[in-house]
Amino acid sequence: MSTGLEQLYQQIILDHAKARHGSPLADYDGDGRVGESHQLNPVCGDEITLRAAVLDGSVAAVTWDGAGCAISMASASVLTDLVQGVPRDEAITLVDAFREVMRSRGRIEADEEVLGDAAAFSGVSRFPARVKCAMLAWVALEESLLAANG
Repeated sequence: MSTGLEQLYQQIILDHAKARHGSPLADYDGDGRVGESHQLNPVCGDEITLRAAVLDGSVAAVTWDGAGCAISMASASVLTDLVQGVPRDEAITLVDAFREVMRSRGRIEADEEVLGDAAAFSGVSRFPARVKCAMLAWVALEESLLAANG
C-alpha cells in the first residue's frame, strides 16, 4: 500500500471516529422488523449496541451507540453508510467480506469496489489485537439482521 493511500485510509478512520454516522442509537418508527445486538470487547472495553431495521428485504435503517477506540467507532460509522438501503443478503455478504479481510493478517487487501470506505481498515488486519475492535460493529450488524429476519 502506498504512503498516500495509507494516509487517506487513516484520514477516513479519523473522520468517522469524530463525526459518527448512524449514532446515536434511535428507535425505528417505520414498518419492518428491527433487530438489536450488544457487543463488548472485554480485552479493551470497546462496546456497541446496534439496531438494524429490515423492510421488504433491505436494510431500512442502522443506528448505534458505543464507546471505545477510534477504530471501533469509525468502523461502526463506515458500516452504517455502507449498508443503509442495500438488500439484507448483500449486507450479510459485506460482513463476510470484511471478516475475511480482517482474518487475513494482511494477506488480503480489501476491495474498495465491494467494501467502499471499509477498505480503510485493511491495515488493521495486521494487528490481531485490533481486529476485534474493527469487527465489533460488523458482528453486531450480523446478529441484528438475523434477529430482524425472525
